[in-house]
Amino acid sequence: MLLTFVIGCDNVRHYNEEINNDNSKDKKESLVKVNKYLVNTENTEIDNYIRRHNLDVTKTGSGLKYQITKPGTGDTAVLGKIVTMNYRVKLITGDIIYSSSEDGPLSFEIGHGGVESGLEEAILNFRVGDEAIIIIPSHLGYGLLGDNKKIPQRSTIIYEIEITNIN
Repeated sequence: MLLTFVIGCDNVRHYNEEINNDNSKDKKESLVKVNKYLVNTENTEIDNYIRRHNLDVTKTGSGLKYQITKPGTGDTAVLGKIVTMNYRVKLITGDIIYSSSEDGPLSFEIGHGGVESGLEEAILNFRVGDEAIIIIPSHLGYGLLGDNKKIPQRSTIIYEIEITNIN
């Protein structure tokens, strides 16, 4: 009886694997199509934002976009340094969700995490005194889940920053 049960369970497992294998190609193709659609939609929203605000952005290989609106003259940001900045974080809709005027300046060690990967990447292009706009696509921000507070899932976020110190 135990042998019949084991053989029966093994047959069910093989049957489920066959079903999953038959549908897995279709499932993967569907997921790829959905992801391409979502990425294209987000890129279109970003491009429209840039046009509406007459921005002249620099684009990095990761998809990050930024514009220095007022150049500074101080020290340049490098890995391992601590950067302090004033900021406003907005959704692409323009809704301000975080700001240093309410939450205080943001300080973090460059290259040690704790902030969005897009912000870490962008900071390395700035120096003390720079004011800039940083457009962070969702995959460089809070991704599929958001921040479980004010940033919804799959959200592009825009930082308006002023670098006040690097040491």
